[in-house]
Amino acid sequence: MKFAVIGTGMMGCEHIRNLAHIPDVELVAVADPNEKPRDWALKACGDRFQPAVFEDYRALKALNLDAVIIASPNFTHIDVVRDLAETPFHLLLEKPMCTTLDDAREVIEIDESRQAMIWVALEYRYMSATTHFLQRLPEVGDLKMFFIREHRGPFLKKVGNWNRFNRNSGGTLVEKCCHFFDLMNLVTGAEPVTAFSSGSQDVNHLDEVYDGERSDILDNAFTIVEFDNGVRACLDLCMFAEGSPNEQELTATGSSGKLEVHIPDNQLSFSTRSGEHESYMVPHDPGIEFMGLHHGASYLEQKAFIDAIRSGQPPAVTTRDGFRSVAMGVAAQESIEHGQPVSIQVF
Repeated sequence: MKFAVIGTGMMGCEHIRNLAHIPDVELVAVADPNEKPRDWALKACGDRFQPAVFEDYRALKALNLDAVIIASPNFTHIDVVRDLAETPFHLLLEKPMCTTLDDAREVIEIDESRQAMIWVALEYRYMSATTHFLQRLPEVGDLKMFFIREHRGPFLKKVGNWNRFNRNSGGTLVEKCCHFFDLMNLVTGAEPVTAFSSGSQDVNHLDEVYDGERSDILDNAFTIVEFDNGVRACLDLCMFAEGSPNEQELTATGSSGKLEVHIPDNQLSFSTRSGEHESYMVPHDPGIEFMGLHHGASYLEQKAFIDAIRSGQPPAVTTRDGFRSVAMGVAAQESIEHGQPVSIQVF
């Protein structure tokens, strides 16, 4: 199976390293307009691949490829998908799918007009602790509340500092939190209705100025999302808490009990209302051949993408899933701006 990667920064190189641990695939080409990321890509290839290197990704359209991984900056996703729309290539499109709702709707239209798939890379679904959590979710009974906490460090530096501005990233609650909104949708099994959020830029990036413009990205927020089945979900995000022993916590509470897991410790606990309790360590998926930067999740999703191509199955993470996660982030960003709940327009 012949691959190309567009955008060879941190996630592009993560995908290259994943491919290097999967048999019967070939990395034919990489494309990035910047020299340093192109060098990173060649280093990530090691001895496994010797791809052609391009500055302009549109040169890939002339190649014989099976699939393309799009890991370019968020705001470029829509143009790359447009340019590759008429190709027969399967596309693995990094999160967030787009930075605006109009662009995300256009990606759905493109996706539904072509035969090859578009799979949106929302790899947090594939973390071993998360998949185990989802398997045990029915034990809480009738789900009423779902809580996610991410306490971590600041955004990493990106080439050209594009992620320092909302107009490029979609905003923190789109760029970073689309993962968690996607998990909310999975856990609740319902459509999001409203988002109410409070957030600010309080600690990080306050003194960062690029070409005379100060960074405007949020570094903390609380977001409550209401779903059409009556479930409420809450996200607690803090990006100046790098000393936390765990980066993520998931908690589901229902009519029968409470389920929670911490990541990366992978400690899962389940308690019933009658007082029964169990706690244990969730093992990593034995199918992980390369742990990478996301506890093996991006490797497992890459493998699932390849398996779907080979078997002719539809994508497990669709453009409609990608749209929902963006729509929730956009609504949360608007809620902070206007100080009131915002309706979520799904489709």
